[in-house]
Amino acid sequence: MTGLREDAPLVLIQALMKNKPNRKFINDIFIIMTMKKGVIESGKGQVTIFIIIAIAIVALGAIVYMFYPQLKASFGFQVQNPEAFLQSCLEEDVLDSVDVLSPQGGSLNPTLYMMYDNSKVEYLCYTNEYNKLCTMQQPMLKEHIEAEIKGKISSKVASCLSDMKTNLEKQGYSVILREGDYNVELLPKRVVINFDNSLSLKRGDDVSTYEGMNAAFSNNIYEFVSIAISILDFEATYGDSETTAYMNYYRDLKVEKTKMTDGSKVYVLSDRNTGYKFQFATRSMAWPAGYGLE
Repeated sequence: MTGLREDAPLVLIQALMKNKPNRKFINDIFIIMTMKKGVIESGKGQVTIFIIIAIAIVALGAIVYMFYPQLKASFGFQVQNPEAFLQSCLEEDVLDSVDVLSPQGGSLNPTLYMMYDNSKVEYLCYTNEYNKLCTMQQPMLKEHIEAEIKGKISSKVASCLSDMKTNLEKQGYSVILREGDYNVELLPKRVVINFDNSLSLKRGDDVSTYEGMNAAFSNNIYEFVSIAISILDFEATYGDSETTAYMNYYRDLKVEKTKMTDGSKVYVLSDRNTGYKFQFATRSMAWPAGYGLE
C-alpha cells in the first residue's frame, strides 16, 4: 500500500453528504483507521496524522448522524405535540363520561327517570296522562349531552392544560398560554373538544404558535343520538315507533323496545360489533291496564 490520499477527509465528507451512512460505510472508515502503521511508514508523518484525526472526526459525525433519532428520544429533546398531550391526558375522562351518561338517556344525573337494568333511564319524551302524546324533555338532546360532558371534564381540562405547560417548560421552552374557553362537539364517529386557547412556544431561535387546538376521541355516540332523536320524533307525533326499519338500514345496529305495564317504553340502541349501547325511556299514548278487555 502506498498510503492514503491527502484529500481523503474531503472524499469522506462528500460521501456523507450524498449518501446516508450505513454499517458497511462505518466499517470501511474503521478499516482505514487501522492502516495507521502502514501510512506512517510511508513517510508522510504529520500530514498522515492529520488525515487520521480528520477521519476519526468524520467517523464520529457519521455515527451521531446514524443514531441521532435514538439519542434525541433518549435524552428527551423531542418537541411535545400539545394536541397529542391533551388528547392523551383527557381521553379516559371523556370516554368515561360517555359511558356513564349513555345508559341513562344522556344525563349524568337524571331527574325524570325509571329504573331499568339497574340504571336510571331518563324519560326523553313523557306524559303522565293516558291516551296523550308525550312532550319532549330534552328537545336539544345532542347539545344537552355535549354540555353534560363539558361539565364533567371541566376540572380535568384545567389540570391537563397546566400539566402541558409544565411539561413544555421542563423541555426548555418559554411558554405563553392564553386562557380561553372550550366546547365539546359530537361528530360522526368521534367526540371532539375544541379549545379557544392560544399557545406560544420559544426555545432558542425556534418559535411555534398554536391557535384553536383540539382533541378527538373515537366514539359513536353521535350515531346513537341521531337515531334516538328520530325515534323520539315518532313517539311525540304518533305515540310509537317502528324499530325494524332502523335495523334494516343500519346493519350493525340493534334496537330493542321493551314495554312496561304503566305504558312506558325503554329503547336500547346497541352496536352489534362493540356492544356499546345508548338507552332511554318514553311514555306516550299509554293506555290504562286492562283497557279494551271484557
